[in-house]
Amino acid sequence: MNVADAMTPRAEVVTVELPGTRTDVLEYLQERSFSSVPVIKPTDNGPEYRGLVSRDVLIERPDEDQLVMLMEDVPTTTAETTLEEVARLMVEQNARRVPVVDGEFEGIVTVTDVIHAIATGDGETDAVVGDYASEDVNTTYEGAPLPVAERELSYANVPYTVALNDEGGVSGVLTEVDIIDVARIVEGEEKTGDNFGDQDSEWAWEGIKAVGSRYLPTRNVEIPTGPVSEFMTEDVVTVSSQKPVQETAQLLISNDIEQIPMVSGDQLVGIVRDIDLLEALYE
Repeated sequence: MNVADAMTPRAEVVTVELPGTRTDVLEYLQERSFSSVPVIKPTDNGPEYRGLVSRDVLIERPDEDQLVMLMEDVPTTTAETTLEEVARLMVEQNARRVPVVDGEFEGIVTVTDVIHAIATGDGETDAVVGDYASEDVNTTYEGAPLPVAERELSYANVPYTVALNDEGGVSGVLTEVDIIDVARIVEGEEKTGDNFGDQDSEWAWEGIKAVGSRYLPTRNVEIPTGPVSEFMTEDVVTVSSQKPVQETAQLLISNDIEQIPMVSGDQLVGIVRDIDLLEALYE
């Protein structure tokens, strides 16, 4: 199976054109659940790929308006590349979205696209998840205030935390998306830090929130102080170490999640991330 069989083709990909501004990207991020937008330059020979503008860079560079200054250089692939090769590229470069470029911009392939291929059997593997899970699990106490949990996610540099109850058992999972959903922007208060520039509006903040995971709010943002238990997902999907990778991929897709706790009986023994499963395709 090649990238062409799994990718989203150019006609279905939201793009922005040069010359352009950050506002162009924000409009698309508000309309679609994407974490980044490809930038293209129209030419006589078709759209030329120039780079990717992510939600993160929009926040990190609040005073920059021109797209050409906001673009990031990320790995690319071609439509003829095998799924195994692009899976290796994603793991090694920690790249969740890879532009497909062959002379001109042809589309996007994502980690979710590869997971979907594994789930449907197009990316064949007989492996079990225990071979790819991590034993290092980010956890927090279910009674911890949400701002504390947000800082824990930020310092650990992961998009999730497994919530534990008084007995040390798993009681839920909290993700960046859960936090972003209840966060709100605070305008005109110096104590919250520097302003977001043209993002200091409810419209802009809602646009950023709409794109989902991969960004934790830290400036000009107010997070509820209630306990993690009020905001976490209590109905936790789990797997055992002997769960086939294909079945685990199916769980990720059907539950629209990026990680699943691995358990042995009632004990938490690891975490299975979607990008970890990609290794099963080329090892």
